[in-house]
Amino acid sequence: MRQRSRARTGLAAVAALCAVGSIPGPALAAPGDGPADPASYRTADGAKKVAGTESSADAPPIRSGFYQDSIGPGEKLYYSVTLDATSGAFVSAVALPKPGSSVKYGDGIKVSLQSTDNTECGGNDANFGVGEQARPIAAYATRKIKEGGNCQQAGAYYLVIERTSAATSDPGKWPLEIRSMSEPGLKSTGSTEAPTSWPSASPTPPTGQARARKGGTGFNDAPALDKGVWKDRLQPGRTRFYRVPLDWGQQLSGSLELANSTPTQESHYAPSGLTYELYNPARGRVDNDSMSYNGEQKSVTTGPTAPVAYANRFTTTSDVNAMQVAGWYYLAVTLHDEVGKFTKGGVPLLLRLNIDGAAKPGPPYDGDAAAAGFGLTDRDLEAAEKGQTAAESEKSGTLTVVAAAAFGTGTVLVVGLGVWTVVARRRAAAPAAAGAPYGGGPVRGAGFPQGAALPHPSPAPAQQHTGQSQPGQPQAGRPHGGAPQPGQQYDPRYGQPPGW
Repeated sequence: MRQRSRARTGLAAVAALCAVGSIPGPALAAPGDGPADPASYRTADGAKKVAGTESSADAPPIRSGFYQDSIGPGEKLYYSVTLDATSGAFVSAVALPKPGSSVKYGDGIKVSLQSTDNTECGGNDANFGVGEQARPIAAYATRKIKEGGNCQQAGAYYLVIERTSAATSDPGKWPLEIRSMSEPGLKSTGSTEAPTSWPSASPTPPTGQARARKGGTGFNDAPALDKGVWKDRLQPGRTRFYRVPLDWGQQLSGSLELANSTPTQESHYAPSGLTYELYNPARGRVDNDSMSYNGEQKSVTTGPTAPVAYANRFTTTSDVNAMQVAGWYYLAVTLHDEVGKFTKGGVPLLLRLNIDGAAKPGPPYDGDAAAAGFGLTDRDLEAAEKGQTAAESEKSGTLTVVAAAAFGTGTVLVVGLGVWTVVARRRAAAPAAAGAPYGGGPVRGAGFPQGAALPHPSPAPAQQHTGQSQPGQPQAGRPHGGAPQPGQQYDPRYGQPPGW
């Protein structure tokens, strides 16, 4: 019975491998090839619908995970959040105005965490700036654990999201993607003094042949970039996202370069031709900048950032404070729609990235920080080398686990089949040795009545032919009930071989 159970486990593992292999996943397209609607932001899978309220008394609950809502001009929406007394809290909102819609310099959103007595635990805002280009923008709020700090008690809190819009701006509602994250507390209290000095000279951006890597529509489908030179093609009015792994103690630096293009008219100039933003794993903005573009090659540098350190959260300097957790950092790059007035077919983008510094041990978390979205795993580093999105990395990891299980249980299956074959041959040889004709009945005293036939598996019940293979029918080219032959794959549609 134990061998039979293991054999069935092996077949189930192979079946699972086949099933997992059929799961669709986003593919990395060549630069310039976009989805049917390249402007569409891909919302996180499984994001729940929620409706924020104008009154805190009616605020719907938000827990760890993703949510979708929308916000109109001048609206202030409330959501309830329950916090414990030991975990860090990170909540963010991504505002998604319609591409090409009218936005002004100060238009944007503010995100804050507040106690029930209206004490602000933390908050940040984001706006469109001088380029006045409609694009995804994100802001976040945090509740950090610190002795003597605000909002340390367990209990009810409120996430508050506000939208600011000029009278002449887009009057429509903006979709929102809301994310709530919980960071494990520490086993022991560490330093609350943020580093005051680090290597600040900009390293030379990498050189060499650029590798193609198509950016995603947002945080959720951003492909991974490692250090090196990467190439994409930007379309006017569109934003591309990329993710970069930064471990504790590491810094990011580099440059973003627009290549030369062929102008379609004599007068051509976009004051904010390219805009970029760098976000941390909790979608808090670390850095941003823009540059003009007139059709000639142009570049803008980014970083070096402060080294990733837990104690950075205790400083008031915003760009250092944002470098407080290890994990995936995101580059959002936007080509202004004005560039489309004097170019055709998009503009090539080169990303020259350095990841500086050796990875250091993280803080003594009392829990799995990487599983909560703070930190990096070996699979993350592998994803960076392969350029995978989060979904592709998860699918790859599932395939690896199932393949390993199938290999292990498959080995047991093969050994069991070998033993079964040896036993069968010995039973067949026993009657011949006693003088019985080969293939005759069993020897007396072997546990069966004289003249009785050896028991054998009953044939599968007959099934009506429908033009398709039916469960329980043999596969073409395979003995009925036999083990998969070399070069064949087990198909879960055919069930287990009879008698197993």
